[in-house]
Amino acid sequence: MGEAENFIYQFEGNQREIMLYFHNLLTCDLGLEDKIRFKIPFYYRKSWICYLNPTKEKKIEFAFVRGNELSNSQGLLKNKGRKQVYSIDFEKVSDIPFRKLFRRPFLLTKLSHTNQKENLKNQEAKCRYMRSSLACIRYQGWAMG
Repeated sequence: MGEAENFIYQFEGNQREIMLYFHNLLTCDLGLEDKIRFKIPFYYRKSWICYLNPTKEKKIEFAFVRGNELSNSQGLLKNKGRKQVYSIDFEKVSDIPFRKLFRRPFLLTKLSHTNQKENLKNQEAKCRYMRSSLACIRYQGWAMG
């Protein structure tokens, strides 16, 4: 298990479920790398893209480092007084607006600007490990639902 997974498993309940969902989506499905920076998990390819930040209110802040460059026509992202970072807070996995948040113009085209085959062997090995865990089995069920 990597640093980000160790960080995620320190939490319980909804916070853990939300972070596991996003971690698996970002690393396995989108092929991003994870790294602990500023004591929280950040996700990147050639540069930082987003991070997961547990809040004191038992929520998870899913933040985009360059959120000011993303389309926010749905009004989901909030800047919270920041110029560049935009985020959305979640209390439970069922709060995630899958269709709005992950529709192609909003997120996936921004993330796919880089080479998809970069570090493919490492990502495949990592995903095989992740998919063998109970968390990834639950994640796959959420993704289908």
